Amino acid sequence: MSADSSAFSRREFLRLTALAGGGFALGYVLPRDLLAQATPLDNTLRAFTPNAFIRIEPSGLVTLVAKNPEFGQGVKTTLPMILAEELDVDFASVRIEQGNLDPQLGFQLSGGSTSVPTNYLPLRRAGAVARHQLVAAAAQTWNVPATELTTDKGRVKHAVTGRMLSYGELATKAAQLPLPDENSVPLKPIADFKLLGSRVGGVDNPAIVTGRVRFGLDQHVPGLRIAVFEKCPVFGGRVRSANLDDIRGQPGVRHAFVIEGGSDLETLVPGVAIVADNTWAAFNARRRLRVDWDFGPGAAQSTDGFDREATARATQPGAPVLVAGDAEAALAAAARQLTASYSYPYIAHATMEPMNCTAIPKPDGGLELLVPTQMPQRVVDQINEVLKVPKNKIVPKVVRMGGAFGRRYMHDYAMEAAAIALKCGESVKLTWTREDDMRHDFYRPTGWHHLRAGLDAAGNFVALHDRFITVGLNTSEKPGFCAEFVGENFPFNAVPHVRVEQHILNTNIPLGPLRAPVANTHAFVTESFLDEIAHATGRDPLALRLDLLGADRVLPKINFNTGRMKSVLRGVADDAKWGRTFPRGEGLGLASYYSHAGYFAEVVHASVAPDGTLKVHEVWVVADVGPIMNLSGAENQVQGSVVDALGAAWLQEITVERGAVVQGNFNDYPLLRIDAAPPRVNVRFLQSDNPPTGLGEPGYPPLPPALCNAIFAATGKRIRRLPLTRNDLRWS
Repeated sequence: MSADSSAFSRREFLRLTALAGGGFALGYVLPRDLLAQATPLDNTLRAFTPNAFIRIEPSGLVTLVAKNPEFGQGVKTTLPMILAEELDVDFASVRIEQGNLDPQLGFQLSGGSTSVPTNYLPLRRAGAVARHQLVAAAAQTWNVPATELTTDKGRVKHAVTGRMLSYGELATKAAQLPLPDENSVPLKPIADFKLLGSRVGGVDNPAIVTGRVRFGLDQHVPGLRIAVFEKCPVFGGRVRSANLDDIRGQPGVRHAFVIEGGSDLETLVPGVAIVADNTWAAFNARRRLRVDWDFGPGAAQSTDGFDREATARATQPGAPVLVAGDAEAALAAAARQLTASYSYPYIAHATMEPMNCTAIPKPDGGLELLVPTQMPQRVVDQINEVLKVPKNKIVPKVVRMGGAFGRRYMHDYAMEAAAIALKCGESVKLTWTREDDMRHDFYRPTGWHHLRAGLDAAGNFVALHDRFITVGLNTSEKPGFCAEFVGENFPFNAVPHVRVEQHILNTNIPLGPLRAPVANTHAFVTESFLDEIAHATGRDPLALRLDLLGADRVLPKINFNTGRMKSVLRGVADDAKWGRTFPRGEGLGLASYYSHAGYFAEVVHASVAPDGTLKVHEVWVVADVGPIMNLSGAENQVQGSVVDALGAAWLQEITVERGAVVQGNFNDYPLLRIDAAPPRVNVRFLQSDNPPTGLGEPGYPPLPPALCNAIFAATGKRIRRLPLTRNDLRWS
């Protein structure tokens, strides 16, 4: 090994040693920009690494790198499928590696249903360049034109002579050829796709069901201690004092200290850290911890108080946030007005695996982190900013996550682990309890909408007014994260006169993205109100929506294609046999929504017994998100969204008393149980040539209004406040 090898990253070193352990003496595996400068130790045994995503060993082993973090959404399978399609390898024979933070991999974020749309073309080009190199290597070997060669399942074939070479046999020569401009290499015609669009099981599934996957909570390193962190139950509170001497005397406790923290709830807040030999010792000591808190002004806040303030604001004009035409004049001139008020609560992410992070301090002042994160670069930036650790000394390693749904876009838990490890100088695994997780989340915002619709004599929609009351985080100047209004969406973009006004309640409840942020609440409001208008005017809810959408066209600002939305509406109506009649107590509900560039329409078949018992029998979903990458994963995403949204709409609510979150575990914040889930969730994708979009989120928003509209069809009771448990569904 040369002296320059000291500059190699640990990952590259491991790659070398692993290969050496396997009996090979390969040259160093360098980043692409250094590869051309390097002199390999042995040109006869050289791995082919045309880019950061693909590695082909002379042994024949093909490794594809999944660049975005995996938390169950299937990205670790889907992104390598795109690579494998263009590379033309047998997906079952390749090894998939989770990529850690690496500038060569580009922007690494799992969130916002962006993984597929942002990576689709770059990864295809990466695979195409690698295949081009392998073909070129074969052409040189056989001294034939590359145009006479084809590829299939990791082999290059020459049909004229019947010769064939595996990618592994060509790897060494391919590694020595100059790389072409990636834009000059043609991509496969979509009609030739063999892998994309098929069904592929998750690459981690066998390991998950046999307990071999190591989630964040499973991480272990030599000398590891377990850390817990007690924070003030009221957001923004501080530590006055604590019985630290008593805690330090508890069995197995190594350290107990106060972390001062700051006021930014997303980074590091004040609290008491306990570090112990094991989980039992840490949790036992925490039960004995007594902290005198300065709760601060947040202790005066409550859910009831927010409701009272929102009710008072509803009678006062707010700041205009969307104005088109003259809504007040159109409402005054309308033949008929309809009004309704809707509201929805804070909800929590409730990931199955609570927040955790393992932090390993280094002698040079750096940190290695084993961190479940949706955005590893954000961890580095925040630790650098708050704890002043140089960025080049922070090494976040992405571990498998037991759920995220937007929660692991925020990194308070990683900040706490880093701060504790640096303070005590030992490797620690910070472990949150379920109660920590529930009571220190970044919540889906609460909100209130007061709507007025103006209709002409024929029942056509001529004006829409919405007085929206939302929440800010320690401010009334701007909405909190994901609490803003998105006014360009349907039906606001289809009504001639629109006015939306906004009030912002000043709260100290932290907010964050939760699956289909903003859309997951606004869809409930607007799609329920459309159903109200349809029934009030004697029109079919499907026909009302199709009429409002009008001619096929693309509306600006959000690139909303009315024709694609009409197609999914008609599709789901066909699948669910919309228009069927049922006895009282049973009905169908319809809703649609455009979010994260996906077009979704859903129908729910529900029944309500006279005693109010609700049962969801079946759900139909029709979606247009462009071409599907992995049909199994796509269906899984949509069915998961339906179940997730159903549980949230039916059961879930976070409330606040004296500044603290009341709910703490699944006994008072239930997830949907199997016996309440619909037996069938039918999913159909409309295939189109539009660019592919993501699927983690757009299946969520239409479900709550479709469910509530089905309840109205069954009982005549309109649901205007979530969760459903807030409503009396009994009828006679």
